[in-house]
Amino acid sequence: MEANKLREIFNDQIRIQSIPEGYHRQATEEVIRHVSLYGEKGFISFSDLTKENAEKIVERETNYFKKINQRFEWKAYSYDQPENLVEILEAKGFDKEDPEALMIMEVTNDHPFLQYNTSHVKEITDKKGIQEIIQLEDRVWNFPHEDLGERLWRDKQIIPDYLFLYGVYENNQLVSAAWMYIENQTSFTSLWGGSTLPDFRGKGYYTSLLAARAKRAYVEGYPYLTVDASPMSRTILEKNGFQFLGYSYGCQSPSLN
Repeated sequence: MEANKLREIFNDQIRIQSIPEGYHRQATEEVIRHVSLYGEKGFISFSDLTKENAEKIVERETNYFKKINQRFEWKAYSYDQPENLVEILEAKGFDKEDPEALMIMEVTNDHPFLQYNTSHVKEITDKKGIQEIIQLEDRVWNFPHEDLGERLWRDKQIIPDYLFLYGVYENNQLVSAAWMYIENQTSFTSLWGGSTLPDFRGKGYYTSLLAARAKRAYVEGYPYLTVDASPMSRTILEKNGFQFLGYSYGCQSPSLN
């Protein structure tokens, strides 16, 4: 499928129409905002701004979230308008994270992933397994992921049919892990994680975890896979059929103080 068509489907289903579990979706003429129901950060998934109104809308949204005492992320994309949206957000005090590559793939019935050997990949369904994932993430990235663990366990209890976690074990030790959310009311699943302990890299575990999730998405009836990828991951994803559609920027709102 052509990149422009894929981007159009992604914008409509994920950025505009999606209703993530645990959030209250609110639509204005200019933005789609999501307010957390659990006291976590909210986020803005889509905006339709112009050079004339961008600064005003950014200030309005900042004030809105400040009023409800909730920090938020403005998820901007390299193809959003105006072209300097990210710069406007930075000027208003937002902290821009490193850009990630927006990658999307359609899983068709002849995709090689469907025949890929994933017998060594195990599905993780219990709290102990999620705790092992968090321990792995802490070691790989060298900072705590306690909030992530709480969120994954909560979601696995609340929406068990929309969250799937996978890992690869060696000698009963979790050495690589990733997870996938089915995006409610869309044709997409979103891929997360994909971390491997340094001593166990180069064994193809990242690709195995991709294949396991692609198989599950296909069986569940969700043909599109999307992921925000680091430069290292982008190379592997493109090799396996993902298309690059632009860059995403997680812009974190200023302090509430």
